[in-house]
Amino acid sequence: MRTRTGLTQAASVTAVLAAAAVFAAVPSSAASREPARKDKGTSKPTIVLVHGAFADSSSWNGAIERLQRRGYSVIAAANPLRGVASDGAYVKTVVDSVDGPVVLVGHSYGGSVISAAAVDDPKVKALVYIAGFIPDQGESAAALSAKFPGSTLGDTLREVALPGGETDLYVKQDLFRQQFAADVPLPQARLMAAGQRPITAEALNEASGVPGWRGVPVWSLIPTADKNIPAAAQEWMAERARAHTVVVPEASHAVLVSRPDEVADIILRAAEAVVD
Repeated sequence: MRTRTGLTQAASVTAVLAAAAVFAAVPSSAASREPARKDKGTSKPTIVLVHGAFADSSSWNGAIERLQRRGYSVIAAANPLRGVASDGAYVKTVVDSVDGPVVLVGHSYGGSVISAAAVDDPKVKALVYIAGFIPDQGESAAALSAKFPGSTLGDTLREVALPGGETDLYVKQDLFRQQFAADVPLPQARLMAAGQRPITAEALNEASGVPGWRGVPVWSLIPTADKNIPAAAQEWMAERARAHTVVVPEASHAVLVSRPDEVADIILRAAEAVVD
């Protein structure tokens, strides 16, 4: 009797294990749907934002909020503002850390940086310039801003000597709003002036290398009241790069702060255009 019971129990265990094996071999509907959800999620590029001189990553906050609401992963890189080649190499490490395609966005001098970071990188699917430099090989930010009349930045700068012989540049705080952020509310502009990140004079005068924008889709947003980079210079660079261009009337150089809707919209256009 005990033997029969033992055999019966053994048979039951064997049957249960067999059923479990069959169940495991057949994916559940939830499990079968999971890869589809994952594939759909990874089709969206990651947005990497690069600020320019006299700003920091928080200047992207309004645009970030809007991009995240649309389901995009966003990284606002901390641009060192030390030199085009070295800053570009740093941003490239940020791009390399991303799993999947990337849309690179640069504001002002950040445009020079994303151009350097994108060279020969198949992961970068689009470049978006927000009041940004789109330099060709051998061109510097300083030379491009002087190519057309209208920039008044030079008269507002304060120099700070560095131990190694280089020079940091700041916009004088009492002139910051009128020069950089005329359409930003005064209390916010004062905070931006106090927290601005300096750039080296050497970075603004450093010649760019091979332009990463050649062969990559380009978008450009141009604020017409920009006192740092004249709108005419931005239009000339955008036309040369065959950029999809949006003009924002009466917006200042700090258009990413004052007009986050327009900035997020052009980034979304670029991102949606390159979705696999």
